[in-house]
Amino acid sequence: MEKKNLETTYSPKDFEKRIYENWLSKGYFTPEVNKDKKPYTIVMPPPNITGKLHMGHALDLTLQDILIRFRRMQGYEALWLPGEDHASIATEVRVENELLKQGLVKKEMGREAFLEKVYEWSEEYRGKIRDQITKMGSSCDFTREAFTMDENLSRAVKEFFVKLYHDGLIYRGNRITNWCPKCETALSDAEIEYVEHSGNFWHFRYPYSDGSGYMIIATTRPETMLGDTAVAVHPEDDRFRDMVGKTLTLPLMNREIPIVADDYVDKDFGTGCVKITPAHDPNDFHVGERHHLEAIRVLDDKGIINEHGGKYQGMDRYEARKAIIRDMEELGLLEKIEPHVHNVNTHDRCGTVIEPIISKQWYVEMKPLAGPAIEAVKSGRTDFVPERFEKTYFHWLENIQDWCISRQLWWGHRIPVWYCDDCGEVNVSTDAPETCSKCGSSSLTEEEDVLDTWFSSALWPFSTLGWPNETEDLKYFYPTSTLVTGYDIIPFWVMRMMFSGLYNMGEVPFDKVFIHGIVRDSQGRKMSKSLGNGVDPLETIDEYGADALRFMLISGNAPGSDIRFYPERVEAARNFANKLWNASRFVLMNIDDTLIEQYKDSTNYSMADQWILSKINNLIAEVTENLEKFELGIALSKVYEFIWNELCDWYIELIKPVFYNGTDEEKGVSYRIIKDVLIKSLKLLHPTMPFITEEIYSFLNDEETIMMASWPLADTSFIDAHIEEQMGGIIEAIKSIRNLRQEMNVPNKKKSTLYIFPNEGKKSIFENATDYLIKLAYAEDVVLLEKDSTDENHVSLVTSTARIYIPLLDLVDRDKELDRLEKEKKKLESEIERVNRKLGNEKFLANAKDAVVSEERAKGEKYQSMLDAVDDRIQALK
Repeated sequence: MEKKNLETTYSPKDFEKRIYENWLSKGYFTPEVNKDKKPYTIVMPPPNITGKLHMGHALDLTLQDILIRFRRMQGYEALWLPGEDHASIATEVRVENELLKQGLVKKEMGREAFLEKVYEWSEEYRGKIRDQITKMGSSCDFTREAFTMDENLSRAVKEFFVKLYHDGLIYRGNRITNWCPKCETALSDAEIEYVEHSGNFWHFRYPYSDGSGYMIIATTRPETMLGDTAVAVHPEDDRFRDMVGKTLTLPLMNREIPIVADDYVDKDFGTGCVKITPAHDPNDFHVGERHHLEAIRVLDDKGIINEHGGKYQGMDRYEARKAIIRDMEELGLLEKIEPHVHNVNTHDRCGTVIEPIISKQWYVEMKPLAGPAIEAVKSGRTDFVPERFEKTYFHWLENIQDWCISRQLWWGHRIPVWYCDDCGEVNVSTDAPETCSKCGSSSLTEEEDVLDTWFSSALWPFSTLGWPNETEDLKYFYPTSTLVTGYDIIPFWVMRMMFSGLYNMGEVPFDKVFIHGIVRDSQGRKMSKSLGNGVDPLETIDEYGADALRFMLISGNAPGSDIRFYPERVEAARNFANKLWNASRFVLMNIDDTLIEQYKDSTNYSMADQWILSKINNLIAEVTENLEKFELGIALSKVYEFIWNELCDWYIELIKPVFYNGTDEEKGVSYRIIKDVLIKSLKLLHPTMPFITEEIYSFLNDEETIMMASWPLADTSFIDAHIEEQMGGIIEAIKSIRNLRQEMNVPNKKKSTLYIFPNEGKKSIFENATDYLIKLAYAEDVVLLEKDSTDENHVSLVTSTARIYIPLLDLVDRDKELDRLEKEKKKLESEIERVNRKLGNEKFLANAKDAVVSEERAKGEKYQSMLDAVDDRIQALK
């Protein structure tokens, strides 16, 4: 009966989809609440529903899947919980732009009709994201899939808001807010991107009201001067000590403003005089509070000058800037213009320059929440990997400002607040109240604003498990085990989940934060649409398979470090998969399970058997430790090296003579070992390359799937440093002999006698190596020498364990080699003659540069040395 075997050609398209569908149908990704086993939980950072996944997502998914598969095989109830984020600003902008193409305007449609369109979008893109996640081979539990707009997660958001409000940690107030004039919404500090910009400092004269002169102030935003309500100087600045308390006349607005003294001013920077615009600068806002200054807002929500801007009303902020500069120059109040390079705050979603403006927004008081989150990491309840990223975490939390959580959008979680139309009472509740809690009126108006996207994402580790309900999942799987995320969202997400988890659950949300870098192109540039250097993971998978892409993303990966995407490395990964496939086919084609069973208890091991058993058990111990330490790139490198070199290139070759000519017992033992080592190798590789390992494993083993198989444990009784040293010496000798033969173009069929003089104490290495040398070093015979050889007709090799001699005539055909050497001699003599002619030419020596003359002399010496060596070889052959 013909043996069942792998297909002749490795073609991942033939089995990746089939295997994944089988995993899903069997429920392998869905863990149970099992009090007899330890849980291991990862919550997937939810991708935004704004488009398809990119290479950064592919890296993120691969890292998480490796950890979850590793722990699952170790016997944990491993839950990887997937989901998507509604991404309020980004999604609303995308859908709004799509609708405009159809002639539909958001505000004309109305809130309900618009939201229907967004929900349709979200369903479509959630499906697309889910499909892409599956193509990566991600073993996440889709039965527990979550979406930040799901009913239970929305309920959690309301509970969180109400709890914070009643604990006095949420308030509504007029404060300086980061404002995007394009999206017309407030933003948090974490949504700001700093972009270097070449601009100017405009130096203006502000006249004293009494006509005695003027002060000079400098600004990068002249349009905000329309809202100035003071000029500040440092209290210890002797230049202006007598001016404090006097007034200036604000140019263009003809409004008197005071001169105030405040420590905020740096007296050594610029003119030492700072214009104060409380409604348009966060620092000025605080100065205004300290000195009870009026806050005059001169820009509307679109960045247009409003009714407080005098004759500039209706102008865009940049149009007004030009007009103000021109008018100040005409009035003789423009002192000078100074070029200035500075960072401009932009909205990270749309790239618009943001405006700090005073507006009424909802805020979370952060200091009381930040303290426990800082302590949790400092005390080691949660660790960062690598540890250096704790600095980023601490920097944000120790310098944290109150969090602006309201957004002037429609898509998102509507703030659970209702205002009484009769008495103005603010009613905060998880459900819509029928009447006002203060006056009993039924005339209530719901808050229009929605919450910042990150407000719901902050609850992700426990809202996805059922909170605020006391579910079995929540009790068993929380706290989660490892958060895998990029360093770029530590301030956005990581710290918010930390303080939210501690506040709501009384426990940290995760034990470890595993930080990874971003995927850059081969030149080290960030992948972006503008550069056109992005790589679609799905296209790569279509060409090379998911395993090859995953391998490339992890190969050389170090925690916290960026990686570069090289297409040739994906191809190299596919070549590795192909080598493993072919080696596995060879094993399946040759092993005999009957003989394996018959000699299952035999310990009659050859040196090669003992060597590979030592190697695989060392490998298991090291790879397990590497994965425990999140050194995924190092672990993969070791598995790759073992499979490619030790297993495929050496062990299989070393045991082929047994396969073909050994006794039944020798075959039974070798078959058992190669099968066992191959299975363990597949298990070690499985977390990174799940598809090929599953396909091969299904032919080798009766178990249902490799992903539910036990992780291999190292058996230290097999680890033998002496055997590894001995076989290492044999392999080194074989490599050296092969290299020599290749250099001399000796065909494999031409055999040679090997004379080996072992180094002191190394004789035992070669005493049992004859079979291996004859088979793999193309030896006809192996002779161990008692003393070193001095025969000049031998070619010698030196390894770390021996001197090896091969008769020259065993390597070459004497007549053919003499003929080749004579031709080589004539060629070298011709070159030497040419060099001598040149060096004997006085014109050449007089006109050529010294370096050129020196180069020619060096050539002559090199050719003479080569000629001497050829002459020696000729004499030896004769």
